[in-house]
Amino acid sequence: MRLLFQIVSQVVLSAIALVVAHFALPGFELHIGGFLTAVAVFAVAHAVLGPFVLNIAQRYAAPLAGGVGLVATLLALWVATLFKGGIEIRGVETWVLAPIIVWVITALGGWIFMAFVIEKRLKRRETEKAMNRVKR
Repeated sequence: MRLLFQIVSQVVLSAIALVVAHFALPGFELHIGGFLTAVAVFAVAHAVLGPFVLNIAQRYAAPLAGGVGLVATLLALWVATLFKGGIEIRGVETWVLAPIIVWVITALGGWIFMAFVIEKRLKRRETEKAMNRVKR
């Protein structure tokens, strides 16, 4: 159940982050027709590339492991641009700022979602289970 919440939250946060980047950066175009494809490709690429980049960073450049999220976000955005009709990113400034904006929104959003929504729900379930055991 927790994994399902994480997947749904990551997809929703990815969509929000891409929309924010679209409105914040003139070189970041998000096409309506390919929006769902762009969100799906980005979310999957980010989920796959995150652990891969972390593994590489830990193996070859441990001090850089903190930047894994940014690198994974940059790579996921690049992969998403390969699917025409979804995302277009033009200009060095946009390529620098877009991963930062998207990473901040997905990282903070994920932390907030997990900290407040999921943990609260899990604690409530534990309490309900404990109450059911006491009733028996």
